[in-house]
Amino acid sequence: MRANRVISILTAWIATSLLVGVSQAQQPQAQHPQAQQAKSSSAPAPARAAATAPRPQIQANLAQLMRGTLFPASNVIFAAQDQDPANVPLASDPSVAVNLLASSYGKWQAVENSALAIYEVANLLSIPGRKCLNGLDAPITNPDWPKFVQGLRDAALVAYKAAQSKNQDNILMAADALTTACANCHNVYREKANLAQRCK
Repeated sequence: MRANRVISILTAWIATSLLVGVSQAQQPQAQHPQAQQAKSSSAPAPARAAATAPRPQIQANLAQLMRGTLFPASNVIFAAQDQDPANVPLASDPSVAVNLLASSYGKWQAVENSALAIYEVANLLSIPGRKCLNGLDAPITNPDWPKFVQGLRDAALVAYKAAQSKNQDNILMAADALTTACANCHNVYREKANLAQRCK
């Protein structure tokens, strides 16, 4: 009888050992601490919170922005109507030439660059905080303002493609598109009899 009890205990112990062994085999193996550390160091770091983009700083009022960028860039395109940029002689020192068509980046390249400059400056026309020459806020929240700005972008792309074609007939059409885009906005905001209501 005692032998039967010993056999029962041994049988239970073997069965328990087998169950523990099977369950351990089914579980993932725990890694050595150094292996775990190496694995975690090779894993990509969690994404950092995106830094807040700095707010654009405005120095120029709308008139200064126009006079310093859009006015000279437009004049390059308008000048290309009268004289083929390919035939404009370079200045004696092209690196300091006032006439962009005669500069180091002159001829048709100057027309291309000016058209792209107009396109990029159009983005500056919608930055919050810009003032008109008379101190009023630029009317960037008015419903027609984005349309006028997009019209300027569209005209700039027409001028850019015309410059790439190196064809003066195309420049004539581009200059007309640019004149129209500028006039659409100027007629509403610049050409006012009451100076206090102007934005330029």
